[in-house]
Amino acid sequence: MPSQYPILVTGAAGKVGAVGRLIVEQLLNKNLPVRAMVHSDDERAAALRAKGAEVVTGDLTEPTDVVRVLKGCKRAYFGMSVSAPYLEATVIMAAAARELGGLEVLVNMSQMTVSEMSLTKMTESPQQRQHWLAEQTLNWSGLPVVHVRPTVFLDNFFFSILAANSIAKDGTLRLPFGPARTSPIAAEDVARVVATILETPSSHIGKAYELTGAKSQDLNAMAKEYGDALGRKVTYVDEPYEKWEREQLAALRLPDHVMHHIATMAHLHAENRYDRFTDTVEKLTGKPSMSVKEFIANRPEVFKQPSLEVSQ
Repeated sequence: MPSQYPILVTGAAGKVGAVGRLIVEQLLNKNLPVRAMVHSDDERAAALRAKGAEVVTGDLTEPTDVVRVLKGCKRAYFGMSVSAPYLEATVIMAAAARELGGLEVLVNMSQMTVSEMSLTKMTESPQQRQHWLAEQTLNWSGLPVVHVRPTVFLDNFFFSILAANSIAKDGTLRLPFGPARTSPIAAEDVARVVATILETPSSHIGKAYELTGAKSQDLNAMAKEYGDALGRKVTYVDEPYEKWEREQLAALRLPDHVMHHIATMAHLHAENRYDRFTDTVEKLTGKPSMSVKEFIANRPEVFKQPSLEVSQ
């Protein structure tokens, strides 16, 4: 790719999951030019700039901002934190890309739940509904789109933030999932897939890739991986949903839209809807998804003491 055409990465400074930031790092490691879109020019933006990214500020729900940051880019990644105006931002991105023209690929961050949804089969999460509608909108736009549909992230609420609290407190993994199985994925692995697509997009246009972790397993097996990584015994406790919601989820003090989304994901886990496995990460990148044990072993400091702080 000619150096005068930077790759746009939205949500580049996000903390939760940090997919945008990791994509920026992956692309820079490939010596590709990156335009990192952030909401605020803060210390996170400064860190991206120090690594070699062109940092631009803007709001994905402001059309003039989106046109400004997308102009001059031939390839783009669209991702946004869980939020009420998600669909609005998607439509604005599609409209801006169509107006500017010349886009070679738009990689859209979606969710694996979308693959089981339709107009007559939705979930209770407004966010998941917006992801389904966002995919429809982008498909209708005629843009060269690639949908990336990861399962639940290892980096986020269930398996990092909430797990860190309960493991640090009493060596337990307390979730209301019953005997269900799940296959969470690390944001780093999702970022590797997105960077691979952005580097050479032509063979991926029009496809939807479903991504999972290394294997699907129940929470007892997952707790053992936590314990093996941390060198201590970790036990899974199947927490009653109402107790879990009251004592753990409510403590995060999340916005209602996000709270509803996380609650729905918990219910879907209990229904065994996350018992999925694909080897797509390895097929696309040549390296398999990291295991739960590997993920935890690389981040032991996260589980040393409880932390209820969440940043969007």
